Amino acid sequence: METEDYKVKIGNLIQESRLHRGYTQAQLAEALSTSQSAINRIEKGGQNISLEMIARISDVLSHDIMTLNRSGKINFRVNGGKKLSGEIEVKTSKNAAVALLCASLLNRGKTTLRKVARIEEVNRIIEVLLSVGVKVRWINDDKDLEIVPPAKLLLENMDIEAAKRTRTIIMFLGPLLHQYNDFKLPFAGGCNLGKRTVEPHLTGLRAFGLDVEATTDYYHAITHKQTVDRAIVLTERGDTVTENVIMGAALYDGTTIIRNASANYMVQDLCFFLQKLGVDIQGIGSTTLTIRGRKSIQQDVEFFPSEDPIEAMSFIAAGVVTDSEITITRAPIEFLEIELAILGEMGLQYELSDEYPARNGSTRLVDIHLKHSEMTAAKDKLHAQSFPAVNMDNLPFMGLIATRAEGRTLVHDWSYENRAIYFTELSKLNTQIELLDPHRVYITGPTKWKPADVIAPPALRPSVVVLLAMLAAPGHSILRDVYSINRGYEDFANRLNGLGAEIETIREI
Repeated sequence: METEDYKVKIGNLIQESRLHRGYTQAQLAEALSTSQSAINRIEKGGQNISLEMIARISDVLSHDIMTLNRSGKINFRVNGGKKLSGEIEVKTSKNAAVALLCASLLNRGKTTLRKVARIEEVNRIIEVLLSVGVKVRWINDDKDLEIVPPAKLLLENMDIEAAKRTRTIIMFLGPLLHQYNDFKLPFAGGCNLGKRTVEPHLTGLRAFGLDVEATTDYYHAITHKQTVDRAIVLTERGDTVTENVIMGAALYDGTTIIRNASANYMVQDLCFFLQKLGVDIQGIGSTTLTIRGRKSIQQDVEFFPSEDPIEAMSFIAAGVVTDSEITITRAPIEFLEIELAILGEMGLQYELSDEYPARNGSTRLVDIHLKHSEMTAAKDKLHAQSFPAVNMDNLPFMGLIATRAEGRTLVHDWSYENRAIYFTELSKLNTQIELLDPHRVYITGPTKWKPADVIAPPALRPSVVVLLAMLAAPGHSILRDVYSINRGYEDFANRLNGLGAEIETIREI
């Protein structure tokens, strides 16, 4: 029985890897010189499989090493201290993708999202959508996603486990409040960055008549239709809060004014998408939005999410921390120019191409070429604020870059309760870190890196920071349990390997 269980687990892993690579069973069979029926049996756990075959499949699909134990985790083994070279293209935004997946529930027609990042966070939302009756399918190798909702969502069938593994589930409130008078959503999960309250969401949506009672395991939402007779003033300029209220306004048959709105990249993409659905939105890119909603939306629409500035910043940090000359293409400069200006003051040498439009027709892109640089500590503290300042999610990468700078840099991460603490993980790789309190650290550079064996922090950006630091550390390092990285980045290790990094993926079954 235990053997059969492992055969099923191996089959599921192979199927997941095949789909991630965009292979059909027939294509994988051809690459392995076997039959499609054999691949089908393997994926269903109905056929014995040798270690040699596992290795061959691993090589064809992802060059991963599969090891057998009971933890079910994925680790990275990094051979660091190498210069990177070449160019890398920024993929579309994870945070925009999850918002757009939620926003597809506003549309009774077919929504096609182009070039969507195939990451764990997206997979979790897709699992939730499938469980409530939405038809969702990847339609080609370009990572285009087709979404068709049913006449009525089967909310009682929601995949609770998938929903609990993502904070995005809270963004179902806005799309659903006008369509269902009484529904339940499980508590939101996601990154472990301290207590991030949902109260601003509930306060903002209350203007549309939404009342939410929090029970032990779920939010119980009840809607009483009412007129929005004054501007909705958000108590926090949060991205997901703003998106939730925007989606609430999209199906409100009237005009909604939102003040203190986030103007961040994913919010702008959501607004561009809703404009294509016929929702009138004024003030995109500012902190005041005026939205004239529609009583119902039913039309076939296609949309290209824009590129991810946080991923672009990750690659900038990879280049700087290894002192490499690389080119990052399709970088959304509007959401990076403050960071680059600050880094320029610290000595970063770089060139920008002429601007060109993203596929959504609105976002401005550039190519960034990094050069060899001598870095000095920032004269002022490094800290983030709401757009258009340094992005909250880019601050960890600014802190990583400070490890290369001569002198002492103060990093103040005020927006999360304990994210700054994760900078201390870099001390395992020989960085000089002084933790002043849960929000502030001093980083003294330049660091003389040493390899280490580290368990990944249970949060996305801090985990990536440790991985990138390992690229700079000569010798072999191991980063254990990297689910949080796969939650937010697509094929991150292999793409870094394309620049000359040496990162092995060790899959534990």
